[in-house]
Amino acid sequence: MKSTVLTFLFIAFTTLSFSQEVSYGVRGGLNISNLDFDPDATFTNQHRNGFAFGGFVDYGITENFSAYLEIQYSAEGGKADELRADYIQLPIMARFAIGDKFTLGVGPMASLKTWKNQDGFSTFTFSGVGGVEYMINDELFIDARVHYGLSNILDKDLTDLEAQNTTFQFGFGIKI
Repeated sequence: MKSTVLTFLFIAFTTLSFSQEVSYGVRGGLNISNLDFDPDATFTNQHRNGFAFGGFVDYGITENFSAYLEIQYSAEGGKADELRADYIQLPIMARFAIGDKFTLGVGPMASLKTWKNQDGFSTFTFSGVGGVEYMINDELFIDARVHYGLSNILDKDLTDLEAQNTTFQFGFGIKI
């Protein structure tokens, strides 16, 4: 009896899951990024203005909840040339709709450095990401996000300093 009920629940759940909406699109944005050093850096550390662009898939699980997966290029780090850090990033967010226009999202993000000459940086970093999205119409949206670094972005074999990257990102996009 238990196996019959569990089988029925599994079929109902997967049928409902597959009947939900999947949307795809592209997104671009402006980054305001900075590095937080530990111990405090003895040099001037200024924020870097950069950009981000990429593509996403938003898989609707229910009417108000979705799983969001994106791959993006993002220019981050500090303003000085030796502190610039460019990444290919993979944010994965659980998203909650608030009404028809607003969506909140939160989740982890993995980042992979892109340039070989950025020798002072770790190849892989991990961050948390959260944000809000506003739908202008059925296809166009604007959003704001914050990426908070959870791992040291500097290569621990080359320096005793630790640095976490914090980025504010203001974006726009289109669902295709």
